[in-house]
Amino acid sequence: MNRIKEVLEEKGIKQKWLAEQLGKSYNMVNSYAQNRRQPSLEDLYKIADILNIEAQELLTKRKDC
Repeated sequence: MNRIKEVLEEKGIKQKWLAEQLGKSYNMVNSYAQNRRQPSLEDLYKIADILNIEAQELLTKRKDC
């Protein structure tokens, strides 16, 4: 699970802008933000770099099952 949607909201950034910066479609970024799909590690680091945060801040802690 990731916190992409939360971080974007905190920073006042639109998913469309992130998609343009990342070179991905809006639909792909939206699927990341909705946790329907997880970005590759490479994309996760790119997103963190674009948002000027540590990649770790985009991740949620795993809940025990």
